[in-house]
Amino acid sequence: MVTITGVEPASPAAKHKIQPGDILISINGHDIRDVLDYQFRLCEKKVVLTIHRGEELFDVTIRKEEYADIGLQFETYLMDCKQSCRNKCVFCFIDQLPKGMRDTLYFKDDDSRLSFLMGNYITLTNLSDADVERIVEMKTSPINISVHTTNPELRVKMMKNKRAGECLAYMKRFADAGIELNAQIVLCKGLNDGAELDRTMRDLTALCPHLRGVSIVPCGLTDHREGLYPLELFTKEESAAVIDQVNAFGDSCLEKYGSRLFYCADELYIEAGRELPDEEYYEEYPQLENGVGMIRSMQTEFDDELDFLDEHDLAKERNVSIATGMAAYDFIRTLADRLSALVPTLHVQVYPIVNDFFGHNITVAGLITGRDLASQLAGKDLGERLLIPSVMLRREGDRFLDDMTVDELAEALGVEVIPTESTGCDFVARLLA
Repeated sequence: MVTITGVEPASPAAKHKIQPGDILISINGHDIRDVLDYQFRLCEKKVVLTIHRGEELFDVTIRKEEYADIGLQFETYLMDCKQSCRNKCVFCFIDQLPKGMRDTLYFKDDDSRLSFLMGNYITLTNLSDADVERIVEMKTSPINISVHTTNPELRVKMMKNKRAGECLAYMKRFADAGIELNAQIVLCKGLNDGAELDRTMRDLTALCPHLRGVSIVPCGLTDHREGLYPLELFTKEESAAVIDQVNAFGDSCLEKYGSRLFYCADELYIEAGRELPDEEYYEEYPQLENGVGMIRSMQTEFDDELDFLDEHDLAKERNVSIATGMAAYDFIRTLADRLSALVPTLHVQVYPIVNDFFGHNITVAGLITGRDLASQLAGKDLGERLLIPSVMLRREGDRFLDDMTVDELAEALGVEVIPTESTGCDFVARLLA
């Protein structure tokens, strides 16, 4: 049961006199606990809502178009609390955060509903058999799973949860039900690499044809690891070896399944000093959100945008700056130089930002804070505006990880700050605005 907090005017629910404060018990006889129950049961053309109001319990019958909404509002998007993570993973980034950040950053979610609705990755350790049965019944696909290893004992060790090994069986139940699966492997040196990585990749192919893609991402290590499991970064040579290992297995999958399935994150290529694969390698970019192929995708989009430069005012003088992380600096610098060569009136300065807040091992742009930007760009020639990757900001787009706002950064630096999407199209458009 869930409490209704609002009713949209002129909606079917309003016409049937449903009120804020009413409690929704069931739809067509099925109990409603959260947003998944609600959306799934609401798909019928005729829905019978059982409502509790004060001392009354009554039914409301609504006829509507299939999949149409009826206008009810609830306190939270999930109509329930988020499920928190029960693991203590040896590589967990949240455990490596410094003290004093906003409370929401320390919350670890592990919610299967957000996997389907928002694309979040889950470990499966929060699921009960009833949860699994509901996912199968509703065909909530795809499900995104943080696998890390298919060795049950090793998974228990890495995640410090006694259920971590046994719940791996849920993946086969999902695949057998036709549910599509995305997976990720956070690779930890000396734990789940080498022969264990080979085992994990082999085991995951048993989920075909419902396995869409698997990303292999190196664990991130901040300077705030006091008392945590001792982990080391992959060296240049070790990163190259991981790439070769994954690509060799991916080649065999391409021949057998028509897809390579397994992809290394861009971070490994940058650390190894390797050129990223071409566009064809990434197929349809199934793991783009995990940092797999982001650079290649942006490169391709940038190249395409160069055919449309005549849509911009190329005579206008522009003096612009860009700030990015150390990992992407060379790539962004190359794009800016190429565009400047084609548009002589465009003058671009690109500044790499060292991560003093989390530690110099953290090189991605998405973990740069406002204070690092402010301190390292102070006194620099920033031109008329400063472009920053939008991934530096929270979902609302207004605040960095250290709670500095975009407006506060702009005031500190005395320049307009423009968040930019990580696409070649937006990159060109913002530089030539």
